[in-house]
Amino acid sequence: MNHFFYLTLRLNGYPIDNARRTLSEIKYRRQKSYVPGCFNSSLLQDALAIYKHHGSNPFYRKLLRENGMEQLPMVNTYEEWLQIPIIAKSNMQRDLDEIIQGQNKKDLRIHNTSGSTGNPFFFAKDKFCHAMNWAMIDDRLNALNINYGADLQGRFYGIPLSRIKYQKERLKDWISGRYRFPVFDLSDQKMEEILQVFRRKPFVYTNGYASSLAYFAKFLIRKGLILKDVCPTLRLTITTSEVCDDIDRATMEKGFGVPVANEYGAAELDWLAMHDTEGNWLINNETLLVEIIDDNGAPCLPGVEGRVIVTSLFNKAMPFIRYDVGDRAVLADGNKGPYQLMQRVAGRNNDIIRLPSGKVSMGFTIYYLAKELLEKGEVRVKEFIMVQKALDTFEVQYSADQDLTENDKQLLRETLEQYLEPGLHCSFLRKEHVGRTHAGKLKYFRSELEA
Repeated sequence: MNHFFYLTLRLNGYPIDNARRTLSEIKYRRQKSYVPGCFNSSLLQDALAIYKHHGSNPFYRKLLRENGMEQLPMVNTYEEWLQIPIIAKSNMQRDLDEIIQGQNKKDLRIHNTSGSTGNPFFFAKDKFCHAMNWAMIDDRLNALNINYGADLQGRFYGIPLSRIKYQKERLKDWISGRYRFPVFDLSDQKMEEILQVFRRKPFVYTNGYASSLAYFAKFLIRKGLILKDVCPTLRLTITTSEVCDDIDRATMEKGFGVPVANEYGAAELDWLAMHDTEGNWLINNETLLVEIIDDNGAPCLPGVEGRVIVTSLFNKAMPFIRYDVGDRAVLADGNKGPYQLMQRVAGRNNDIIRLPSGKVSMGFTIYYLAKELLEKGEVRVKEFIMVQKALDTFEVQYSADQDLTENDKQLLRETLEQYLEPGLHCSFLRKEHVGRTHAGKLKYFRSELEA
């Protein structure tokens, strides 16, 4: 265990020790209440408790009224639970003070996400909820024989490029035992630089965007190399933020020479599902209630694709009650003890950005443009995607109540050059709704170039 990392949590007021004890108690209750073929009564009990807690939340009561319910529905059974209105991500795109009214922000963790669905908003978690998130991460990684913070992680992520935020992320990486490889440039020269770092440092696992890790694996395969031969301490690869399909998984296993585990989560919630050592994709039933429902609101049978609806069981700051994540997923047949199993998640793949200089970057780079606009823009943007029309030409398609200001447009142009390269052209198209995939995902980036 990295005692320094967890010390920083304690010093910042996150009760990680209490969270670990609570998680252990929940595991015991879930196992004790498990009856094959029946909804777990312990899980329902926790869901009803958070629902009743937010029953006195003025914002949540307002959401219910907007869904045609003047009174808080009385709920005691899972069948009655299914009648509770579903909250869309757009419902949360409001001034945070309206949502958390009456709560002291000093007691909350405030963060923002533009999310892989492209719907930007600010969210809050109370400190115990955030500690429970870290207890879950620690638990799932320990099950994979990974000691978070102590075992060196090769992190294939983006990073903010503004000086202060860049240094802040680097400090967090150092505290957390991570070495970050920014994925804005995936040229062969950059891949060679990454390879040389793996020759020098004792990485135990890699963690990052599936598309970026797969791209690095293809580079290794072209060179006739296996990463574990280069870095013998390597044991595992964990993919996140994007779907890791069977082709990418096989590519990574070949190029890296280690098993691949998929993590599926949402920043405003927690890890929704995580692979175990046997390749089972366990759905989180300790801190979340995850439902897969059809378009009529009925629970989907295994093998049937449906909407992912999530309730955060410990977030007392915001009412994530039957919250539509924006994904579609499929349950696997069978359980592993009290855990339902995920078969697959549809969505979260991103195209590759090719630039006039020959530089290659990942579509997820556009996430950082969305965050810049969210944090610094004058107009509140509801949805945001970027379409590449030519090597040097991009079109920003966005949904908002008014046109972007000239300052917003200039901010995006400058950010585009900062994260990609100078000399790029950018146009803007305001739309009522921007296009989504069959999976219900709004990809940040779409290329119209021929492959």
